Amino acid sequence: MSAQAAPFAVLTDIARRSKALASGLPAQQEAIELWNGIGFTLAGQRYVAPMGEVVEILHVPRYTHIPGVRPFMLGAANVRGRLLPLIDLAHFFDLGRSSRSHRERRVLVIERGDLFSGLVVDSVSGMQYFALESFTEDPAQIPDIVQPFVQGGYRRNEETWNVFSTFALMDDERFLDVSQW
Repeated sequence: MSAQAAPFAVLTDIARRSKALASGLPAQQEAIELWNGIGFTLAGQRYVAPMGEVVEILHVPRYTHIPGVRPFMLGAANVRGRLLPLIDLAHFFDLGRSSRSHRERRVLVIERGDLFSGLVVDSVSGMQYFALESFTEDPAQIPDIVQPFVQGGYRRNEETWNVFSTFALMDDERFLDVSQW
């Protein structure tokens, strides 16, 4: 055997012995691909915002009312030196509140380019993971006014979590027009 063939023979022998020893081990299961996002409730319905669209989750901070704005805009809060406009998402969509208490409400902070806003929702259920194959393009029953911002849904444990696009909301003229005049 030549000097060059010796390392190849050693590697081949290692591979053969490894396969023989692995025959008693359980077979590796196929990995499931996951999609994740931030889960929240709004008017009693479950939604999930894609991970890259929410930059922070806050308790509702103290805020200052701003005169001359539409009722869905609660006001502005100082968050670490930045003014954060707070939008009551249920009021924006003219939906009723769920029975959740004021203490459970949270703010989903969204930012894209120059637009920096806080969406007040009924509650946040944290990071949610869904198997990619559980996606459905036909989301659970949602109000017509919310439909343009929903991009399908994920099913898990007999529940559907509707995918809510905050980017689509930020592109909507009604969201950007907070002035009453």
